[in-house]
Amino acid sequence: MTAKEVTRKVINKEELLILDVRNKADFADWKIEGRNFSYLNVPYFELLDGVDDILDKLSSEKDILVVCAKEGSSIMVADMLSEAGLSVSYLEGGMKAWSEHLEPVKVGDLNNGGEIYQFVRIGKGCLSYMVVSNGEAAIIDATRMVNYYIEFAKNLDVTITHVFDTHLHADHISGGRMIAEKTNAAYWLPPKDAEEVTFDYSSLEGGNIVTIGNTAMDIQALYSPGHTIGSTSFVVDEKFLLSGDILFIDSIGRPDLAGMAEDWVGDLRESLYLRYRELSEELIVLPAHFMIIDELNENGSIAEKLGTLFENNHGLNIEDENEFRKLVTENLPPQPNAYQEIRQTNMGKINPDENEQREMEIGPNRCAVR
Repeated sequence: MTAKEVTRKVINKEELLILDVRNKADFADWKIEGRNFSYLNVPYFELLDGVDDILDKLSSEKDILVVCAKEGSSIMVADMLSEAGLSVSYLEGGMKAWSEHLEPVKVGDLNNGGEIYQFVRIGKGCLSYMVVSNGEAAIIDATRMVNYYIEFAKNLDVTITHVFDTHLHADHISGGRMIAEKTNAAYWLPPKDAEEVTFDYSSLEGGNIVTIGNTAMDIQALYSPGHTIGSTSFVVDEKFLLSGDILFIDSIGRPDLAGMAEDWVGDLRESLYLRYRELSEELIVLPAHFMIIDELNENGSIAEKLGTLFENNHGLNIEDENEFRKLVTENLPPQPNAYQEIRQTNMGKINPDENEQREMEIGPNRCAVR
């Protein structure tokens, strides 16, 4: 079963029994999530002598998927289960493939022609975007799977002219600079996040308006510090708010990944409670991450009106500033794996190879607090 097929089961809320044969610590830290998925975690080394001990725990009425890190162990366990008479699949490419799969979803049309697509990296919680208008495209918060975006644009017969990062990412490696190099597009980065970068970039600052295509479709930068000191949101076509890692559907951004939580918590509150309050509540919020599988809409997208978030998102409804400070500086989830190395990679200071980059990114989204 491919990662795409599993993704469709997640979106369609289908039942699936997952037998995860990774060790217990890895399973507890990060697993494939689905609203109607059930799980059995038995490390592979416990099954070397056979699968008889777990047969009574596996339902023959549900689809069974065996999962491991890279594929090999799951194939062997799936073969043993098949010989025991069960109908079973294994996850092609293992959790490595799950981490890297991108699921494209069209989230809306633009007022004067064109559309906006969301790419859901379902295994990692990352969200990236492509804005398309009159033969041109802009990409926002791209992951390192750069060829996927380039091929997607090619299939739409559009030219990538601009690439943006809303901030300097700390939980995943950005593909923005590489896409820009491959396509000769302009690469935009907030200057306050780019003081240590080793490459040239276009300065993304509040008040910038960048036109994509020949229509009146603008990407307007809104300075919104808090997650990082340079975090910048985009209002697209007066219709969509790309909020980066400041605001999510069910949570808000954490300010501690650059070691500046106490210094930046005031910026985070100002961005969420003052700057965002000045925006239209009809804007559709499109964040750079999601935290829990319940944030998926029926079509697989992650999106909600800003006004709805003002009503329902706990992080936007904390009147007491001290309580807000405690929320975003205490009891935080674990920091992303290798986040310092990821930041250095995104600055251009180190250049890990593909396998090293993959290992650096292993694990769930940890950019949010709720």
